[in-house]
Amino acid sequence: MNHFHRRGDDLYCEEVPVARIASQVGTPVYIYSHATLTRHFRVFDEAFGAMPHLICFAMKANANLAVLKLFADMGSGLDVVSGGELFRGLKAGVQPQRIVYAGVGKTRDEIADALKADILMFNVESDQELHLIHQVASEMGTRARVALRVNPDVDPQTHPYIATGLKQSKFGIDIGRAAAAYEVARSLPALDVVGIHQHIGSQITSVRPFVDSLEKIAGVVRTLRGQGMDIRFINVGGGLGITYKDEDPPLPAEFAQALLGVIKDLGATLVLEPGRVLVGNAGVLVARVLYTKQSPAKKFLVVDAGMNDLARPSLYGSYHAIRPVRRIPGRDDVTVDVVGPICESGDFLARDRSLPRFEAGELLAVMSAGAYGHTMSSNYNARPRAPEVMVRGDRYYVVRERETYEDLLRGERTLDELE
Repeated sequence: MNHFHRRGDDLYCEEVPVARIASQVGTPVYIYSHATLTRHFRVFDEAFGAMPHLICFAMKANANLAVLKLFADMGSGLDVVSGGELFRGLKAGVQPQRIVYAGVGKTRDEIADALKADILMFNVESDQELHLIHQVASEMGTRARVALRVNPDVDPQTHPYIATGLKQSKFGIDIGRAAAAYEVARSLPALDVVGIHQHIGSQITSVRPFVDSLEKIAGVVRTLRGQGMDIRFINVGGGLGITYKDEDPPLPAEFAQALLGVIKDLGATLVLEPGRVLVGNAGVLVARVLYTKQSPAKKFLVVDAGMNDLARPSLYGSYHAIRPVRRIPGRDDVTVDVVGPICESGDFLARDRSLPRFEAGELLAVMSAGAYGHTMSSNYNARPRAPEVMVRGDRYYVVRERETYEDLLRGERTLDELE
């Protein structure tokens, strides 16, 4: 459920007409629903109430400070994958003891910053990373809490670019080597081995891959405990999908029931890293039609949002529903490509899509854009990044301003200026 709905022919976000925001803030613009974000977090959190658990929102999906603060106030932690994400999370008020640090490419400085912040734990991705974390912690005179990311070699049945739990993936330590890697970790005096981590992919719409992988992880936990290791945290990662078109992902309660059935007898704290499932359908990207165009082969809608604003269609061939912000009764549907102003043939938001006929100047909403939208946006073609707006009830707030042309020059100098 989300709080984008029709009143008559007009699209609303909660109690605010989307057209009003577009007219006052401009386009393209990201719009998020406070009520939807709140509801999605609460439903997910309550689904796991039968077991000690910690939700660490995967902020790669949406890193806006207002979103992070909202979740933090509801008890969320964070799954971070860079020093910048750690910095933003701390600025948003997330408690360090609720932050887990993942990612295959942690640098020495990033590790040191995380140790200074005293985060809950690192999700360790390789042998060399394990030794580097130990070395940095030793030099700082502290200890690092770690969980090893174990790759269970399970097919998540999703797009290959976002499948992360297969044997050929760059992520994690092969499950066949897990016990030996944990023995190494236990031997390093500046490390506290506290958990185990898995993450098999993103936009997964079936419970089965999660259950298959977690059964393997549970077996590893039992082996490690038999060797005297105190595995207190079982981090099952994230990846639960949402409905973009006709997907039918499990509800959080169904998801929780399946996972708890595998590990409830292990007596550990469950760590979850949901991202898309919390924010995806809580946001839209609103664009304005610049031109309608007819070529010998097809029709186009040229809009003011492009692949630099929303990369998913160009990157993954992803489907996002597109709706008119103001519906005009009696218009016929036409098949069009919805394209942006970027100088790339891959710049599109939809291809061969049947949509109501649009005219230049009208607004459209790209739905399900709350996840991996603004966080993946760029300044390609020297385009300022779009603003972000949060709607709460009958008011809206600009929670990130539109970049200016001056912002595009920040930090740059010509040689003449430097000589």
